[in-house]
Amino acid sequence: MFVENLTGAAQHIFKRPEFKVLESYCSVSTQPSLQAPFYLYGDGRIVLGAPCLYDHALAPLFIRYVLEVSLLTQDTQHTPEYMLRACLVAARVTARFWVMDAAQDSPVPEAWISAFASSLIPSRQQLNAVVASFLPCMADAPPLSFLTEAVWTRCHEWLQRVWPLIGCVESLMTDGGDTRLAITPQTGLNHYGCSHRPRPWAVTFASSTASSLSERGFAAAEYFRVAFMRALIKEEQTEFLAHHADDMRHFLKTFFGLQNQAAVVLCASGTDAALAVLALSQMKSGKVKTILTEPDETGRGIPLAAQGCHFDNETSGGEFVKKLEIISGFKESEDTVTLSLRNEEGGLRPMDEVVLACHAAVAQAVASGQRVLLHVLDLSKTGLLAPDMQAMSDLSAAYPDHLDIVVDACQARLMPQRIQAYLAKNWAVMVTGSKFYTGPPFCGALLLPAEWRNRLDHHSLPSGLAAYAYQNEWPSAAGCAGLAPGSNHGLLLRWTAARAEMEAFASVPASTIQIRLQYFLHEVTQAILLNADLQLVTPFVPQRDPLPHDWDRQQTILSFLVRAPEAADIDHPLDFERCRKMYYWLNADLSPYVPVEYKLLAELLCHIGQPVALPHPHAAGGKAGALRLSAGARLVSGEPSHKTLGVDVRMKRETEDARKVLQKISLILNFWSDIAAADPLPSYRPLSHKMYSALSEETGLAPSSLAMGSS
Repeated sequence: MFVENLTGAAQHIFKRPEFKVLESYCSVSTQPSLQAPFYLYGDGRIVLGAPCLYDHALAPLFIRYVLEVSLLTQDTQHTPEYMLRACLVAARVTARFWVMDAAQDSPVPEAWISAFASSLIPSRQQLNAVVASFLPCMADAPPLSFLTEAVWTRCHEWLQRVWPLIGCVESLMTDGGDTRLAITPQTGLNHYGCSHRPRPWAVTFASSTASSLSERGFAAAEYFRVAFMRALIKEEQTEFLAHHADDMRHFLKTFFGLQNQAAVVLCASGTDAALAVLALSQMKSGKVKTILTEPDETGRGIPLAAQGCHFDNETSGGEFVKKLEIISGFKESEDTVTLSLRNEEGGLRPMDEVVLACHAAVAQAVASGQRVLLHVLDLSKTGLLAPDMQAMSDLSAAYPDHLDIVVDACQARLMPQRIQAYLAKNWAVMVTGSKFYTGPPFCGALLLPAEWRNRLDHHSLPSGLAAYAYQNEWPSAAGCAGLAPGSNHGLLLRWTAARAEMEAFASVPASTIQIRLQYFLHEVTQAILLNADLQLVTPFVPQRDPLPHDWDRQQTILSFLVRAPEAADIDHPLDFERCRKMYYWLNADLSPYVPVEYKLLAELLCHIGQPVALPHPHAAGGKAGALRLSAGARLVSGEPSHKTLGVDVRMKRETEDARKVLQKISLILNFWSDIAAADPLPSYRPLSHKMYSALSEETGLAPSSLAMGSS
């Protein structure tokens, strides 16, 4: 089907990223004389009728519905009962999609939407009404006389088992994490300023924090989701998820080049991985003394997880808990020790000083009879690799029976060979697919060396970990028997999207990766240095052993301070709290608050890394906020829609987008008072689609200027 041949409502709908993915698997044509919204033939062909072509309110519903049914019934032998279930699954998916997509004050176009979007199963009358409306539009549908009492009873029992699992990608992506994944209705974004579907109109360089889904990631997630929906209809979801959990752990093991004896644990987040690390470390002894390296530059919940405490009021398993309380089965840990990497002025402490402090803390704990769990960073939020890894190797050798080391590599800005080297030292490694690799937030993993893996054969995990982890996410071992049975479907969905990005990145030669990153980082660094409103935080170049074409020996996170709006120069930077405002406003449409000549820049949605608090003597409260503009995997591999561009053109467009982010920061400073008075929220879309439409018509590309990279 060619979108340009469609009219009115349908033409606009099929240009949207989420519909493009679904439509690519279907054959769609139009028939304006057809008074029904659609007709679905037995071979999967879809004919759109007048309601889909001319009714702007109902067209998205009907088109989403028929695309869903088509995908659920394609290439499969289906019984009449399968068709009935597919009809109901499509209705719930469509309803949840509409709720996620519609503006808050939008009237519900069809009465069944509210019922099917609810967490409660609709009444028999509501179920029957939807079925009676849509089954006649399908060639292979059973006659309504088929719907006997026995059929409805079986159907209702099935719905009770699967209802919470039925949904669109945007809704299922929020499952199996915690409250930070929830989409805020006012913004259409989650806690991290991300969307669970593509934002092609946004400039995005936030891979140091979290990313909205890319085209590639969304397509992979949709393919997985449709297969999952089919499994639900057939009541094969348990086997389906178990297979994919095992496949994902195998993929990560292969991707990072782990030895056969090593193992992979899937974790909802880097913080969940830290909780798993503590559980494994406590297996070796009683109380564990945890040493954290600069926790302000890791995850916010890491200090709590490192003490075996709930770090949110909801777990990744969906249980409501009390934040700060010790988790059942975890031994009450000693107070953690913090290794500071920065001085009171925000500069880096000498590494020798950090190493000495680390040695002293370990020696003191061991002398008092404690086992030590040491977290080291590769890399931190601002790109720090610390403490010195050779010194940590010496420390590990000095205390082989008293010290566990885990490498926080959640940024994943390192080559697989580095991870293999860490595991060879008997150090565990935490990674994510949601930082450098630009997968959706909340897809983490813990990579275990053989000795750590073997602990599971002789000791049991804490009982409270069952609220955070499922058996299929861990190796098959006696110590995992107390975990929750089953799988985290939301986690697998997010990892599927991340995997697509990882595979795309891995397909690019290391020498090419190195060149593209060098070009981008050089250009953006110069742009920061030339902007009087900004001050580059001195990039810390990771000290690593050389490897051929080792792209990970350059700093891919560019951190910078911003001039306070009332200050004459950068010597008085924006404090942390107001820097958070700057971060939110960059991701908002500010066009209503600036003169007309600045509106095009003001409406550009810019998503970058969340600010990091750095000590600074001239910042209000003694803490300046450092914003972060990062290079991620998508910057290197591009998006599928970028294939028509040459690499040079694409990379120039990427750097130009980064300059626009810096220009918008200066614009905000110039109109700070007006913007602060309105305090606008970030948004999934800009207020107007004029810029999007104009650029799409001119180039045939989404107007993100290809800054889908590094989000």
